[in-house]
Amino acid sequence: MMTKMKPTRDGYGEALLELGKSNPNVLVLDADLAKSTRADWFWKAHPDRFFDMGIAEQDMLATAAGMALGGKIPFASTYGVFVAGRAWDQIRTSICYGNLNVKIGGAHGGISVGPDGGTHQSLEEIALMRVLPNMTLILPCDAEETRKATLAAAEIYGPVYLRFAREATPVFTESDSPFEVGTANVLREGSDATIIAAGPIVYEALVASDLLAEQGLKVRVINMHTIKPLDETAIIGAARETGVLVTAEEHQIYAGLGGAVAECAAKHCPVPIEMVGIMDTFGESGTPDELAEAYGLTHREIVAAVLKAIQRKK
Repeated sequence: MMTKMKPTRDGYGEALLELGKSNPNVLVLDADLAKSTRADWFWKAHPDRFFDMGIAEQDMLATAAGMALGGKIPFASTYGVFVAGRAWDQIRTSICYGNLNVKIGGAHGGISVGPDGGTHQSLEEIALMRVLPNMTLILPCDAEETRKATLAAAEIYGPVYLRFAREATPVFTESDSPFEVGTANVLREGSDATIIAAGPIVYEALVASDLLAEQGLKVRVINMHTIKPLDETAIIGAARETGVLVTAEEHQIYAGLGGAVAECAAKHCPVPIEMVGIMDTFGESGTPDELAEAYGLTHREIVAAVLKAIQRKK
């Protein structure tokens, strides 16, 4: 598949610009990483509605909660590992407990931060965010979907966590591709197995599906861009119709997308499940491509997982 390359964070920046023009209640807060998050695009266009809080993530989220109580729609963004890790108490108690209308941008999710190493690679925040009541959790697959997800977040009342990546990744959705929070998109039809993926690794799932087709296997690919609320209908249907599920994510295999899918399948339609993700370890320094190879986050591992799951079905 030939596609253009673009960082998903660009979609976040583009959407903030659109929201700045259309909604005067939208404010943007940043923790001294505006250039990295693309929040600086909003800053340049609407400096009176941009607030650099410095390297103080807890203060940023508490301030965002106060702005939401005042009727504003604050978007607070920084690296996902910092906002989800350092400010989890503020997200839980100051924002989610009161169901406040705060949007959180978690940049540089997964291994995309590359050379910055394990301290900056956010591999646990899906688990941290999806356990919180009232939280909506979205992992867009490319820059275009990130733009749509950010615009959609502004229309949802309540806390929303958006995870996006640093490096340029393939853009394979279009401006008219469907996107609805809580409704998964079936990108490939198939009856032999199903791959459920979220984030930029969805592209690797599509490559894997094409390679498996060369072996005569029809593999469904689902873009589960919303982790919470989870599209259980899509999961149950895939389990019943294809008999096996494979999940793929740039996150720990525990308590992330794989865990969410397994919980749903165990309750409604138990089938063999294989998970592609980070295997209970911290990251290390390297280019994103090197790390994807090192941690088994490529189409090759997805293909192997599908074949293994199909063998278990037999």
